[in-house]
Amino acid sequence: MTAPERLDRYMARAVAAYYAARNPFGGAGDFTTAPEISQAFGECLGLWAAVTWEMLGRPDPVLLVELGPGRGTLMQDALRAITEVAAPFRAALRLHLVEASPGLREAQRARLGDAVTWHDDAASLPPGPAILLANEFLDALPIRQFIRRGTGWAERFVQEGAFLEAPAENPPPLPVAAPEGAVQEVSEAGEALIRALAARLVTQGGAALLLDYGPAAGGLGESLQAMRGHAAADPLAPAGSVDLTAHVDFAAMAAAARSAGAAVHGPLPQGIFLQRLGLMSRAAILARSAQLAGKPGQAGLILSGAERLVAPEGMGRLFKALCLCHPALPVPPGFEPA
Repeated sequence: MTAPERLDRYMARAVAAYYAARNPFGGAGDFTTAPEISQAFGECLGLWAAVTWEMLGRPDPVLLVELGPGRGTLMQDALRAITEVAAPFRAALRLHLVEASPGLREAQRARLGDAVTWHDDAASLPPGPAILLANEFLDALPIRQFIRRGTGWAERFVQEGAFLEAPAENPPPLPVAAPEGAVQEVSEAGEALIRALAARLVTQGGAALLLDYGPAAGGLGESLQAMRGHAAADPLAPAGSVDLTAHVDFAAMAAAARSAGAAVHGPLPQGIFLQRLGLMSRAAILARSAQLAGKPGQAGLILSGAERLVAPEGMGRLFKALCLCHPALPVPPGFEPA
């Protein structure tokens, strides 16, 4: 019998195996992300980056970085918009992608060409001012789960395809009071990444835009889930066979960024953020072009896809936007006070 494995270590191993062997995006995969739903999503984020670059004082060169770029769809759409309306930014940017999967790197190369530098992790990015984009990246980072038992906390482990509880290993600070059986999730990997990014932005300049799903304020609750073929699956299926994710605790991420000295804007519901960036207006233009080209079905899909991204009952409320930046940077686009 194998030894018990702490949940975060199991999740890190399973996620690495999953992305190393699969191209899970789109209708033929296991899940669909915002860039695959609407090209307006990537275009709006590209223009967000262009305006933010102007606010930074137009540094040249500047790193444009995406964490977890999937098939390269978001960046392809972003670069199209940047090329059309922000030529000086396009000339100044140097494209860097943080992607460990060889298969996904090839998919990204097919869309973006060879003028890209790939990295296995964010720590290997070169120095200098940077604008970072990350869509549904934090949710795949490993979590620990602690379960209230009596007056203390046990920790969840995995052994032989089943969960078990054992004494916690060097636990982080946990709530003093919680009901019996309550679950507290902690993403130490996510908080460490945010602290490192924030420290970089403070010392070298720039901004990071993170879009993901989860509560604005953290709390007790269990959110670990698995997807396969666009349906819920067993999180303890053979490692690498399913997509494992958990809700992002945005309050914890914001606190980690502030502890490193960065300014934090948000979290803001994705629907509000994207509407402020003009996503629905851009979708309407794309739909009109499709109508004029005699493709009414495509026009309908464009509008319904955009609505899915912003509607509260779709992805507009559960998904959030969070920005970390240098303290001297003005409020970035989309995060202005209501």
